[in-house]
Amino acid sequence: MDSFLELCRHRRSIRKYSNKPVEQEKIDYILRCALMSPSSKRTNPWEFVVVRDEEKLRAMVKSRTYGSQMFETATAAIVVALDTSLSDAWMADGAIAAEHILLAAEEQGLGACWCHIYCRDGSEALIRELFGIPEDRTVLCVVSLGYKDEERKNYDLEKLRYDKIHNGKW
Repeated sequence: MDSFLELCRHRRSIRKYSNKPVEQEKIDYILRCALMSPSSKRTNPWEFVVVRDEEKLRAMVKSRTYGSQMFETATAAIVVALDTSLSDAWMADGAIAAEHILLAAEEQGLGACWCHIYCRDGSEALIRELFGIPEDRTVLCVVSLGYKDEERKNYDLEKLRYDKIHNGKW
């Protein structure tokens, strides 16, 4: 990508992946980016579980009634869990880390999609059980990863919701 704007234009939620596995080097790169994400008072309350096991990826389809179908074809995923005792801004910290994962995946030529887990009926219990996540950690989301098997249009700069921007006052 030539610019951050172009990276943002190209990054879309991808829910269908080819069966080509994601290389470990790309996972490592994505994780380094996540570890550099800002956090409140530099508490770094996030921890990540890398998922590559096909059986567990497919089991995550059951984490939600809707919105988890991307695990049917994903070849990798990253669980974002947080120690909520470290910061009252833990949710924002986790969301920023997940966004770093999403953008780094796009930069690496991969597709990715956020699957919200926190406060979704039964979702967190399933993810916690699948990956042995301790009770003192909260699962915010899981980001699916893989090589894209669908194309989505880039954002059209002319169609952005500029009416959502307020200058100086509402």
